[in-house]
Amino acid sequence: MARALVLGGGGITGIAWETGLLAGLAEAGVDLTTADRVVGTSAGSIVGAQVTSGIGLEELYRRQLLPPAELGDTAPLASIGPSVLVRYAAALVRARGDVEAFGRVLGRAAVRQAARGRVPTVAERYEQVAQRIGGLVWPDRDLVVTAVDVGTGELAAFGPRGPLAGVPLEDAVNASCAVPCVYPPIPIGDRTYVDGGMRSGANADLAAGCDPVVVLAPLDRSLGPLRSAAAQLGDLGVRHVVITPDADARAAIGKNVLDPTARPPSARAGRAQAAAHVAELTELWGDRAG
Repeated sequence: MARALVLGGGGITGIAWETGLLAGLAEAGVDLTTADRVVGTSAGSIVGAQVTSGIGLEELYRRQLLPPAELGDTAPLASIGPSVLVRYAAALVRARGDVEAFGRVLGRAAVRQAARGRVPTVAERYEQVAQRIGGLVWPDRDLVVTAVDVGTGELAAFGPRGPLAGVPLEDAVNASCAVPCVYPPIPIGDRTYVDGGMRSGANADLAAGCDPVVVLAPLDRSLGPLRSAAAQLGDLGVRHVVITPDADARAAIGKNVLDPTARPPSARAGRAQAAAHVAELTELWGDRAG
């Protein structure tokens, strides 16, 4: 059967940790980027776009070790601070267990914040994301990038296949990374989108039909109607492994997942963590050539 790699959200440090982990695993002989399907949410959408682009893992890892200025991180420091968390908590209460209602409520809040000029502009955000995926286009592979429709709260699955195949990769990734009340919602056609993590941290259920499935999840938890990757894959009944940051990686990531100065230590911690998962992934993933 098809194999799937699911890459979850987790900010700038999540990109670094996932990249380091993938590079360390590949060095040890387990190349997860040979997956038949790659699902990316938020930070994971950037990693998914990168690892399916043909750019080698070692080069992608090297970039994560660069000082922020060399990687284009010149924007003001962002964070998911207390005021943002209060809005998320209020949205959870108002949603009453309905994940699509949660997306709608939080999406409306994000639209209001953008209208008041309290987040970067869409143009500024595109410029920031271009530092990581500039020039990349959809690969000739099954790459899925997730976002949440502000109007309906429904999950949108962008990719080179399916009903949303006409959406450019740049637009899809910007939508997937549009953390509500931190970054602006992204208009695409006649719809507006926010971060795919507002439906699930990894949206691992989009790997349905694949077996085995490996999930790299910087943040994997069930919260209200938002379900963890482990819970989603448990329902599917497929062989899977969900990898989250170990203690050293959590220390490297720190308290602000959007802090670019934490990128290099997060990448190194991910690479170091890879050794602990080689044995189980070798057995799960098999030796089929990519």
